[in-house]
Amino acid sequence: MQQATNEQMLQSLMNNIQTSGLKQKLIFTFLMIALFRFGAQLPIFGINNEAFMALAQGNNIIGFLDLFSGGALGKVSIFALGIGPYITSSIIMQLLAVIITPLERLQKEDGEAGRRKIQQLTRLFTVVIAFLQSLVFVLLLSKLDGTIMHELNHGMFYFGSMVALTAGAIFVMWIGELITEKGIGNGASLIIFVGILSGIPLYTQRTATLVSQDPALQLGLVVLLAIFIAATIFVIILHDAIRKVPIVSARRQVGNKVYGGQNSNIPFKLNPGGVMPIIFAIAILLFPSTILSLVTQMKIENVALRSFLENLNAFLSPANISYYIIYFLLIVALTFFYASIIPSMQPKEIADNLKKYGSAIPGVKPGKPTADKLDEILTRLMLIGAIALGIIAMVPTVASKVTGITTMQGIGATSLIIMVGVALDFINRIKTHLLSKNYETFLK
Repeated sequence: MQQATNEQMLQSLMNNIQTSGLKQKLIFTFLMIALFRFGAQLPIFGINNEAFMALAQGNNIIGFLDLFSGGALGKVSIFALGIGPYITSSIIMQLLAVIITPLERLQKEDGEAGRRKIQQLTRLFTVVIAFLQSLVFVLLLSKLDGTIMHELNHGMFYFGSMVALTAGAIFVMWIGELITEKGIGNGASLIIFVGILSGIPLYTQRTATLVSQDPALQLGLVVLLAIFIAATIFVIILHDAIRKVPIVSARRQVGNKVYGGQNSNIPFKLNPGGVMPIIFAIAILLFPSTILSLVTQMKIENVALRSFLENLNAFLSPANISYYIIYFLLIVALTFFYASIIPSMQPKEIADNLKKYGSAIPGVKPGKPTADKLDEILTRLMLIGAIALGIIAMVPTVASKVTGITTMQGIGATSLIIMVGVALDFINRIKTHLLSKNYETFLK
């Protein structure tokens, strides 16, 4: 009987997936991801990949960026810039929308038409940023010994490489937007997720080789894996934790019927930004670090300038504690920033809507007192969530250094949080899609 019930539930779920269009969305998403992975294997002509990969293996920052690009940076492929220019452009547009009033009006008041205009501006910024990054990247490649084949025409190589890198970044942006629009999940986050996932076999192999050569590290590996599992659990808790603010609705009598008078609540997420503060922090912190890291590989004759650049590079290097302090502060700041631009996290607007519909927080007057109370609640909530997110990002990294197993730092705290967060978001979007289709079927 139980087996028959399970089979019926499974059959019902499969029918629901088929009729809701989820199957087509999942297939489309996986095809787009496969297209991205294929493009990440196509190298730019004229590059000595072995020489550059040797440089990447000896450089923590380049290796970390290579992990996020799914190996595209190490291969110097047409997708070497990855989704980075698009994310950087999104950060700039969101910052400008807070500062510039017309952009803020487009984002908040003009509805879907305003959001489309902002999206168009974001794409234009992406093209500009991708072009500038490709220019810097190609110029720096030309300064690294053995990276570019000598028999090439350098002028044609620079032009062709810049065009290929810029076009690749735009194509990756297009893939991400298609996944968001026609697939399941946030396209940009899924591309980063796939890039991290593709690097796990390599990091696992390196860790196995390290442990096999030094059996004393086996206990350290067990401890590190336990910390990774604990961090995963805390990421899930942080992702799903909410603070419920009680709301009381006033009773209204219309004819013979009485409306309202019921108690409800407003749920506020402890971490409303999800993985976006971490992705933004990486984009902000690693770009200057990457440039400095590559510049220090060049032959600079000015001793004072070279010393200054090397010191600055060391200051922003993951090997220095200053890197993690800045990283922690960026996560905290960006968590607050991201919450401030989410419509459902605006105290004044929420207070106005509550007053409009005759609802209030128990013991708090409507209007400005309600807005002040909500602002106090959200500030405390964001502070707890931001600090918790920063701590979770730090602990596994510190544990890697303490245990001596540094081969897994590439899939350490940052990558772990992004992977878990994106996976949870992906699952929630599937649930939301199925639920919405069920409601549509019910209404018909």
